[in-house]
Amino acid sequence: MSKTINGILIDDTFAEAFGMSGTGIIITADTMKWARIAAVTATGFGTSVIGCGAECGIDRELSPDETPDGRPGVRILMFGFSPDALVPQIKNRIGQCVLTSPGSACFSGLNAAEKIGLGKAPRFFGDGFQTAKKLGSSRYWRVPVMDGEFVIEEDTGITTEAVGGGNMLIVGKDRAGLLETTEAAVDAIAKIDDVITPFPGGIVRSGSKVGAKYKGMFASTNDAFCPTLRGSVKSELGPDTLSVLEIVIDGLTSKAVADAMRVGLKAVTDMGASKGVTRITAGNYGGKLGQHHYHLKDLI
Repeated sequence: MSKTINGILIDDTFAEAFGMSGTGIIITADTMKWARIAAVTATGFGTSVIGCGAECGIDRELSPDETPDGRPGVRILMFGFSPDALVPQIKNRIGQCVLTSPGSACFSGLNAAEKIGLGKAPRFFGDGFQTAKKLGSSRYWRVPVMDGEFVIEEDTGITTEAVGGGNMLIVGKDRAGLLETTEAAVDAIAKIDDVITPFPGGIVRSGSKVGAKYKGMFASTNDAFCPTLRGSVKSELGPDTLSVLEIVIDGLTSKAVADAMRVGLKAVTDMGASKGVTRITAGNYGGKLGQHHYHLKDLI
């Protein structure tokens, strides 16, 4: 049964999410500025596995006492449909975006029983001059580069218990107010560990449905939530709706996704009504495709 919180209607529905594989990687540099530059570059073009190969984002910044080499760092997360699907993504993103960044180093960011290669491919950039050193149970590679050495751990942990596609759709009658509210929800979610919101700024305006009338399209515009199509499709929107924005959440665990949705929902209900937000709902496929169901009423 739907409920109303602080003047905002909460639909009696659930976000349907999917099992994924996920890994964490720590990127360090001489300064936080350069650690973040490398991390932002490495996670670029990482919004959806539909077209990007992996869903990527920054989990959090790390202080020097939280990193393996005692320098400022950033932990990034990458998600794909399988460990094998993430192998080329790690190879290309680390090799092209982190190895190339001044002063960078790269380490495992997830302690897990299953491992995936991190430095196994980028080490070959050393052209035979690279050297290895084992410390404890981990092997590290030292690759000579023009500003010194690029240090990278051989493996990082990977989990097949990750979740992709936790989501909420935020409906409003004022576009500016809706965006401001959604930004606040993304900021709240960013404080939760082990999750990312992979779309630009954490927000997606192009929510999709499965399939399309055009051959080769795996997904297409979510017409039921497009305000401009109200008169020509079976719409889910009221007459006063001007805009809908979605937040998509990926997490290393189901609990992390639930925690992220909970704080995101609270941020919206705390401020949304004064900004023109009228309703919160979620995207699902009738429960037939994704094994993880996050009921909004249980998270409020």
